[in-house]
Amino acid sequence: MTVDAARTDRWIALLRGVNVGGVTIRSTDLAEVFRSIGCTEVRTVLASGNVVFTDPGHAPGAATTDTRGALKLRIEQALADAFGYEAWIVLSHQRVLADVVAAYPWPETEQVQPYVMFSSEQASLDALLAFAATAGQPDQVSPGAGVLYWEVPKGSSTDTPFAKESSKARFKPHLTTRNLRTLRKLL
Repeated sequence: MTVDAARTDRWIALLRGVNVGGVTIRSTDLAEVFRSIGCTEVRTVLASGNVVFTDPGHAPGAATTDTRGALKLRIEQALADAFGYEAWIVLSHQRVLADVVAAYPWPETEQVQPYVMFSSEQASLDALLAFAATAGQPDQVSPGAGVLYWEVPKGSSTDTPFAKESSKARFKPHLTTRNLRTLRKLL
C-alpha cells in the first residue's frame, strides 16, 4: 500500500452509524454535503459512510489539534443539518490512517475478518481491551495508536462475546469499526 507522498491535504472521514439503524444516506448526497462546506476532491468509498477529501482551508501538514477539531465539528454540523441526525465522525489524515493500517498486528488469512475500532474516548478502548483479556477465544484484540485491532473468524463478527460487548449502547455514541480491507480502499 502506498500513500501519495506529495499529498499533504488529504483527509478521511469515517461516519458512525450510517446506513444502519435507520440513518440512510446516499453516497451522492454525502459527497455533496462535503462539497457544500468547501471540501474538494470528494470521493465516497462503499455505502457505509467513508469519505476521502481535501480541505484547502485545513492542510493536515500544518494542522493543529484545534484546526483538526474545528474541521471535524464543521463536518458533523453539516451532516446533522443535512440529514437530521446527531452526526459523529472519525477524522484522520490519510498518512495517519496509513500508519494505523500498516501496524495491523496479525498476518491476514482467509479464515478471519480483520477490523480496526476507532473511538473518540480512550476510556472506551481501554474498557474493551480489558474485556477482551477476559473473554478469550476466538477473538484477538490488540491496542494500537488510538485504535483497537480486532480479528475474528469469518461469519462470527456479531456472535462472539467481544462483538456483543463492543455493540452495547454505552459504546455506540463514540465507537466505529471498519474492516481492514475497507481502510485500504480509502488509502
